Amino acid sequence: MSAQSSTGIQTLLEAEKEAHAIVAKARAYRTQKLKDARIEASKEIEAYKSAKEAEFKKFESEHSSSNTKAEEEANVSVQSELIAIKEAAAKAKDAVVVQLLEAVTTPKPTLHINSQ
Repeated sequence: MSAQSSTGIQTLLEAEKEAHAIVAKARAYRTQKLKDARIEASKEIEAYKSAKEAEFKKFESEHSSSNTKAEEEANVSVQSELIAIKEAAAKAKDAVVVQLLEAVTTPKPTLHINSQ
């Protein structure tokens, strides 16, 4: 009986060791699959980021050229307005100086509002 029970115990121990080995192998397989999935996901994320970055750069380059054109047109418009203002100031300069001198040199005595 003891030979039979020790053989049965030995068989159970071997089965338990084999089960532990199978479970350990399954855990290692699962862990490796998770690592592979994470690596694959990070590669996909990087590819998506680079694609979106390239798309943004393209969009930015297309629209920045229109902004520079608008800036150039605005600068031309401002310069033409400045020239028109300078010409108007040059034409009216003499008349303004005469009016200022006349206003300063010709006294116009009037009573103050409170003294009436």
